[in-house]
Amino acid sequence: MNKMLTGAVAAAASFAFVSEAMATEWNVSLWGKRRAFTEHVEKLAELVDEKTGGEFTLNISYGGLSKNKENLDGISIGAFEMAQFCAGYHRDKNRAITVLELPFLGVNTLEEEVAVSHAVYDHPAVKEEMAQWNARIIMTSPMPQYNLVGTGEPRDQLAEFKDMRVRATGGIGQAFSAVGGVPTSVTATEAYNAMESGVVDTVAFAQHAHLAFGTINRADWWTANLNPGTVNCPVVVNIDAYEALSPEHREALDSSIDEAIGHYLANYGALLEKWDSVLAEKNVTKVELAESELDAFRKAAADPIREKWIADMTAQGLPAQDLYDLVMATLKAERGGN
Repeated sequence: MNKMLTGAVAAAASFAFVSEAMATEWNVSLWGKRRAFTEHVEKLAELVDEKTGGEFTLNISYGGLSKNKENLDGISIGAFEMAQFCAGYHRDKNRAITVLELPFLGVNTLEEEVAVSHAVYDHPAVKEEMAQWNARIIMTSPMPQYNLVGTGEPRDQLAEFKDMRVRATGGIGQAFSAVGGVPTSVTATEAYNAMESGVVDTVAFAQHAHLAFGTINRADWWTANLNPGTVNCPVVVNIDAYEALSPEHREALDSSIDEAIGHYLANYGALLEKWDSVLAEKNVTKVELAESELDAFRKAAADPIREKWIADMTAQGLPAQDLYDLVMATLKAERGGN
């Protein structure tokens, strides 16, 4: 009997050791707080946990692991296994995907943003550049077109953008610069303080960020139809960590991405539906620029910035024209074009 008990205890201990060895925990570096922009990561964590019976967990941290501008660096050295970053924070480190931040690309919906982003992410040049940082892009964080909130008198004419200090990154910042604005690339978490202290007059964000970072609470007005572009913010994983996953855990992660994106789109859609009520509640005036003003903005910013981007990136050895053409072809296909 004693021998049988000893054997049972040993077997139980061995099973516990194997179970513990099979468990996988990944640290995930985000920033700010949980919001529409991070809902796909939250959903991904939930799905992976469910599919693996708790054997694979994503420990999500909002700012506790890294600064938002250093997430790609953290991934490259394996400081954590998954992270979100925005291309405009370090354009030199992720040049290829900045095609998605060119102003006035004509992306109209979140679904189109997902389609063009994932097509670009799948391009060999993008994969190669990300691999230099030991990073693999697994999904985008689709955002609608950015618009401004500002203080004082509404700016509804292009001439009023001259000398306007605006928080804007990437191609959006370049677009405002093209019409005389003065862009600054303070991070999302710094935007409210920059607005409050007068460092900037206006802030360009998608709707969720105006809410999450409080800039809507400082605003007197919001541009409803400026739509100069958006920022591209992928979710990446450390390649070594991804390849070290068991086949079952890798399948649990990969098979959850589409559902996580679907959850994100539904959640963001609900936010957009209530945006007008948010403006009314906070007494923020909705400003619409005349079509002639928008045409002038596009003429000043769209073609020149795109052509310069293609020339600069080509000179650096990237297939810039191919990347831009891929965006346009994907948009056409998404809309059922011939």
